[in-house]
Amino acid sequence: MIFVAENEKKETKKLLFNQWDMSEVQINDPALVRYINLHSMIVPHSCGKFTRQEFNKANMLIVERLINRLMKSSKNTGKKTLAIRIVTDAFNIINKKTKKNPVQVLVEAVTNTGQREETVRLKYGGINVPKSVDTAPLRRVNTSMFFISEAVYKNSQKSKKSASAALADELIAASKGDVKTYSVNKKEERERIAKSAR
Repeated sequence: MIFVAENEKKETKKLLFNQWDMSEVQINDPALVRYINLHSMIVPHSCGKFTRQEFNKANMLIVERLINRLMKSSKNTGKKTLAIRIVTDAFNIINKKTKKNPVQVLVEAVTNTGQREETVRLKYGGINVPKSVDTAPLRRVNTSMFFISEAVYKNSQKSKKSASAALADELIAASKGDVKTYSVNKKEERERIAKSAR
C-alpha cells in the first residue's frame, strides 16, 4: 500500500462544467472588473447564498447570473436544470463556431450590451423632464443580462430555433458588437434617448 503525503497531492483545477477554464478569461472594461465575477466553480449553483445582502449579486459567478436570468421567463420559471442545460449546450455551440472560450465570449457580450448612459425623470414645477445620467456598473451588467435573456426568449419563440442555439447566436453576435442583434440594438436605442436628453 502506497501512502501519499499531504503536500504531494496534486490540486485539480475546477473547470466550469468540467470543460472551461475560468482563469484564462479577461475583462477588457475596467469599470466592470469588480462586477463580473469569474471564480472557478464546476456547477454554477450557489443555492441563493448571495441573496441575503443587497448588491451582493456582484459576487455571483457571471454564468450563474445568466442562468438565473434565463429562468425568469414565463416557461422556464424555477427550472434551473433546464436553464443550465440551455447554457451548456450554447457554450458547446459557441466553442464549435468560434474556437474560443465561451465564457470569454459571454464577458465580451456583457461589456458590449451594457448601456453606459440612461435617462431619469426629474420633476420641475409639476412637469416631468427627462435627464441623462451615467449608469452604475452593476446596473450595466444587470441590463445586459436582461437584454440577452429577452433576445433569447424572442428568437426562440419566433422560429423553430432552440433556446441554446438562440443564446449562442446572440452571444457571438453581441461579443462582436453587431448592431443587428436585439441586445446591442436595445443598448444603442437607450443610449440614443439619453443623448437627446442631455
